[in-house]
Amino acid sequence: MAQEVKKLTFDEVIKLAEEQSPNALIAKHRFRASYWEYRSYQAQYLPSLTLSGSTPDFSNGLTKVYDSGTDQYIYTPKNTISTMGTLSLSQNIGLTGTVISLSSDLTLYKDIALKLPINYISDPAYIHITQPIRQFNTLKWQKKIEPVKYNAAKKTYLSNIEGVHMSAVMNFFSLALAQINKQIAEMNYSNADTLFRIAKGRYQLGTIAEDELLQMQLSWLNAETSRKQADMNLRDREIRLRSFLGYNENVRIELILPNEIPDLQVDMKEVLDLALQNNPDILNQQINVLNAQSNEAQAKASKGLNASLSASLGYSQQAENVNAAYNNLSNSQLVSMHFVLPILDWGLAKGRYQMAKSSLELAQVQAKQALVDFQQNLFLDVEQFNLQKNQVEIAAKSDTVAMKRYEVTKQRFLIGKIAVLDLNDADSRKDENKRAYVQSLQDYWSYFFNIRSLTLFDFINRKPIETDYEKLLR
Repeated sequence: MAQEVKKLTFDEVIKLAEEQSPNALIAKHRFRASYWEYRSYQAQYLPSLTLSGSTPDFSNGLTKVYDSGTDQYIYTPKNTISTMGTLSLSQNIGLTGTVISLSSDLTLYKDIALKLPINYISDPAYIHITQPIRQFNTLKWQKKIEPVKYNAAKKTYLSNIEGVHMSAVMNFFSLALAQINKQIAEMNYSNADTLFRIAKGRYQLGTIAEDELLQMQLSWLNAETSRKQADMNLRDREIRLRSFLGYNENVRIELILPNEIPDLQVDMKEVLDLALQNNPDILNQQINVLNAQSNEAQAKASKGLNASLSASLGYSQQAENVNAAYNNLSNSQLVSMHFVLPILDWGLAKGRYQMAKSSLELAQVQAKQALVDFQQNLFLDVEQFNLQKNQVEIAAKSDTVAMKRYEVTKQRFLIGKIAVLDLNDADSRKDENKRAYVQSLQDYWSYFFNIRSLTLFDFINRKPIETDYEKLLR
């Protein structure tokens, strides 16, 4: 099957990597997971409507009851069947941890053993409130942590896409350098073949020594080996870029090197301010501290008294038919207090609290140190990037000079003015400087996208890096 040849520019490879590379798809699905985790958190603050029940509930056996006549417990046969349904609307109050619910239920009860008619027990409407006292408020801490986590998830996605761009830079220039090496190897082989044939003629005429002829033959043999190695390396690098971009084996890729780079210098203070505002690593350190504070609060709450106050207010009735069960309703109230007070735990709760407190202090120290390290590394990254434009210009000029030197040296060798060693040196310098130029381009774009990843800012167009998050969820 004929292969489709795609000639791709640097910008096209960057765009394709962002749209269809496996790494970009992984970043997209990770963001989706974070989004649904955040939605689950938000759902806890919304009213929930549930229908629960049992149908049927059959019981047959003996049951223990109190006989007032004998002032003793006796066992009597029990053979009952019942059906129950409850509709409940509940709401969490995050600030206080309170749970409020409005419910309605109906129970159908039949005593088969006593052959009694069906009994309908109704609670048409009742309000139930549960209020924790001195307990750890999970919702309160989630309200502090989850929005920060979701914000970090959005910025992590953008940072991951910039990471995809950096991988695209590496794969692009890896293949581009392989293409350059292939061109160099083919040109060197052609030159070596031509020079070797000329050297054989000059040797027969006695104008060069045998060692020079052997040197030319060795150069020709080495050029042949380098040509085969360059061809193999080119196929390997092409397979890697093709896989990275999500193409199959029916696609051949040929790259077009970028001729220009942006005339761009970045300001350290601006980069630092943007990084502190947008970098997900900074937000993740904040999340670590918040999680440690939450664990400390939970451990502290478990040390002493934990209580819960429950109260219900509603109406109830029972009758032998459904309509009567909803007439002449009686008031129904319930108030209860449950508590747990550790008396003797051998320092278990205190130990857990001290561990949580120590973990919090560690998280705070680590966050401060991470910020210092981040700022220092950022300073070096900015300095390195600002040097790259000059490095590219020097490499481009060196490439041009080395190529011109080789052509001059080659012509001088052909007329017998210089030795073969001088020609080989010029040839090596030519190849080295061509590769150095490609490497300087790779370094420039690697540092460029690294700065973008750290700041989530487009310094060329002077705007924040953004995306359509709704589109990612489709």
